[in-house]
Amino acid sequence: MRQYKEINREKKILITGIAGFIGFHLADALLKRKIYVIGFDNLNDYYEVAIKEERLSKLNLYDSFLFIKGDLIDKSALESIFSLYKPDIVVNLAAQAGVRYSIENPDTYIQSNIIGFYNILECCRFHPVEHLLYASSSSVYGGNSKIPSSIDDKVDCPVSLYAATKKSNELFAYSYSKLYDIPCTGLRFFTVYGPLGRPDMAYYSFAQKIMKNEKIRVNNYGDMYRDFTYVEDVVEALLRMLCNQPVGDENNVRYKIYNVGNNKPERLLYLIECIEQALGREAKKDFYPMQPGDVYQTYADIEELVNDFDFKPKTSLKEGISKFIDWFLEYNCY
Repeated sequence: MRQYKEINREKKILITGIAGFIGFHLADALLKRKIYVIGFDNLNDYYEVAIKEERLSKLNLYDSFLFIKGDLIDKSALESIFSLYKPDIVVNLAAQAGVRYSIENPDTYIQSNIIGFYNILECCRFHPVEHLLYASSSSVYGGNSKIPSSIDDKVDCPVSLYAATKKSNELFAYSYSKLYDIPCTGLRFFTVYGPLGRPDMAYYSFAQKIMKNEKIRVNNYGDMYRDFTYVEDVVEALLRMLCNQPVGDENNVRYKIYNVGNNKPERLLYLIECIEQALGREAKKDFYPMQPGDVYQTYADIEELVNDFDFKPKTSLKEGISKFIDWFLEYNCY
């Protein structure tokens, strides 16, 4: 196990996608530790902007928080931030999310996930940082039949454009790390959920439809498995990584990828059952076959996360959904 360092309060951390789900929760945890956070987000309308504004309103209560509205594809805006504020650590969480949306709107993914990430790398190249962490996705494993998914598995067969852009990010990051000695850590997130989550995700939309007495869409007749990961566990993993640069590989490249998952796949029908129990209502279900871009199962091998940071997510799906529903009902999100 590595001896990881705590975050120095003198550090300045730039988080892109600050108004997003994981970005907000990470920023909130850092700001509670009195660490200076610069937030960057374009506040796009992929899902309701109101929830992004709600997240920002909570972050704006902290004196050590600065928000800058902008887009990753605006290279000059990014360069200005790096030049003016000189962040020590960068956490790139800004990206166009969603598997099915990538089938309908591919241009958005190329702009945000490819061009945008290239701009981040260029800024880190010309304004050196201590560490760049960036969001990848469990989607890179595509239709691999081997489970659990390990960072050593081949990921050359993505089944969606979204997954392909995330794999591209990993390749770009490795190249820049090797060429310009940028310490890079990629995070393959596995189905992150929790309070103030994304309304486009299944658990959130299921809760909304159940409360409205509407039918929910259950793909592959409920026979799908996801490694649901509670957002507080994700944040704890990130906090342990921030000030701990990856050790160089056999080519002395300071680059590392981690799976960040709960290490326990749960059946889609069990997710629905947990939501029903937390709401005290039964769902009306419409069953459908497998949809394009979907995968049957996600399951994270987190051996590297445990070995390097002595951390394993611990929140059960039932417990996490209960916490989500408590927030959901308190804020009348239906």
